[in-house]
Amino acid sequence: MAHYAILIYDSAQPAGAAPERDPHDQHADELAKAGTMVAAHALQPGDQARSVRAGGVTDGPFLETKEVVAGIYVVEASDLDAAVAIAAQNPAVRQGGGVEVREIESGTLPG
Repeated sequence: MAHYAILIYDSAQPAGAAPERDPHDQHADELAKAGTMVAAHALQPGDQARSVRAGGVTDGPFLETKEVVAGIYVVEASDLDAAVAIAAQNPAVRQGGGVEVREIESGTLPG
């Protein structure tokens, strides 16, 4: 089975204003129980990011946008349609954010 990265987009939040996490934790628990979850990580708000470019390091995210990547998780699915069906259940979709699904082309898993 292939692995798919699901990027969770949420509205840009100032530092210290973390969005409600309980629905996201419940969703992650459901995916883990189903055996499709490979990894999941919530990210700090985008204003705490540092962007590294050839010209140096700047504070904040790479782009100024209304939405930022709030988290990422990796699932195992039979195909892109199955991964999209999993991603569509993410609470961010119901909360006004969204998700992006990409097949992982290459990489390694520890272990």
